[in-house]
Amino acid sequence: MSNLTFWNLFVFIFTSATILYVPYTFQRLQPKQTNLVFYVHDHFTGDHPTATTVAGKSGPASSILRFGTVAIVDDPVTEGPGMGSRLIGRAQGVYVNSQLDGKALYMVFSVIFTHGEFKGSTLEIQGSDIFSVKEREFGVSSGTGYFRFVTGYGIMETEFMDLPNLTATLKLNVTVKHY
Repeated sequence: MSNLTFWNLFVFIFTSATILYVPYTFQRLQPKQTNLVFYVHDHFTGDHPTATTVAGKSGPASSILRFGTVAIVDDPVTEGPGMGSRLIGRAQGVYVNSQLDGKALYMVFSVIFTHGEFKGSTLEIQGSDIFSVKEREFGVSSGTGYFRFVTGYGIMETEFMDLPNLTATLKLNVTVKHY
């Protein structure tokens, strides 16, 4: 066997052995699971509204309770259900009334943590909000900071709703896996 053939065979065997050995010797990263409960306060009316409609069948003044209406939100996120509870972030994004009878929203928003343990991190939430149903499930599609490479889901419940004044407090119970 020539030296070149021997050398090629040695490199091939060494490379193959390394490729097969390395993945089994390094510890595999196991995802962490984090459970969060927080409250989003949605106010289309009042002294300090946090949401407003921007388009719909009647133009920007459309009601979020009508099919086809688009709203932008910048809602406070708190640890507890009361507005006096500790502020931990903001929920910023878009709601689109996507059900013909007006009783469901498609929501896409970021929960931006501004205080507390997860300050500087975000969660990206999307899904349907059929607000006449007690518990609604939604997806958590990504995140940043502490929640990099996140995947998960959440359960949303209406803690308080005043339809005539278009105000609501939503409880979000979120479970995510991340590294």
